[in-house]
Amino acid sequence: MYVSFMSAPRSSYFTTASYITGNLFEIRHSITQHFLLEKNNEALQKENIDLRKSSSLFLYNEEAEESRVIDSTFAQQYDYIPGTIINSTTMKRDNFFTLNIGNIQGIEKGMGVFSSNGVVGIIHNTSKHFSVVKSVLTKNINIDVLLTEVGASGMLKWNGENANIGYIAGISNDISIPIGSKVITRGGSGIFPRGIEVGTVKKTSTIEGEASWHIDIEFSQKYAALENIYVVKNLFLDEFKTVQNQ
Repeated sequence: MYVSFMSAPRSSYFTTASYITGNLFEIRHSITQHFLLEKNNEALQKENIDLRKSSSLFLYNEEAEESRVIDSTFAQQYDYIPGTIINSTTMKRDNFFTLNIGNIQGIEKGMGVFSSNGVVGIIHNTSKHFSVVKSVLTKNINIDVLLTEVGASGMLKWNGENANIGYIAGISNDISIPIGSKVITRGGSGIFPRGIEVGTVKKTSTIEGEASWHIDIEFSQKYAALENIYVVKNLFLDEFKTVQNQ
């Protein structure tokens, strides 16, 4: 009753970034993780291959006028911090993941999180050893995305129903959207690099009284089975924010 009705202790008790609950989740995770070990190893191998093949997507081209890709013309724009999900929800209206990494690993609020299969969410809260991710399965997540086939951009959202299905808002309905179109991160917010997989277009429908599509997409990542993630650190973020504000 004390925790339920007093706002300050309730806030401390229910944050899964706290030291005590974070350690409890980590102990539980260590007991159960071996059941998914083979599948997770395969996912990590796939990610290593994919990152090697597409590494230029995560770099900043310092000689954009050159059409030829030369290694020396690129500077590292993003750094990646690996972590493991030790607690998660996928059945609520707003879902969060708890990670076994925190401030001492350089994790900060607002950083992007992705997996070998796609975008995951944004860091919402941190402590010294743990952090909480506001996943894409939350209200008003608002990640900017791009439909590669047509070059149209919009905002990723979730309606709280199916953990495998999201939708995109803000794309004009005078653009033809092919079913099966690939959806990736646009990179316009500075949180994610351009090109991280999000999903594929499943269905389009018109919105009454609006000149835009409601575009259902199937997520490329199955969040109920997610364990290994990467946190994105944009090394140019301060410069990016400065020029945006100006």
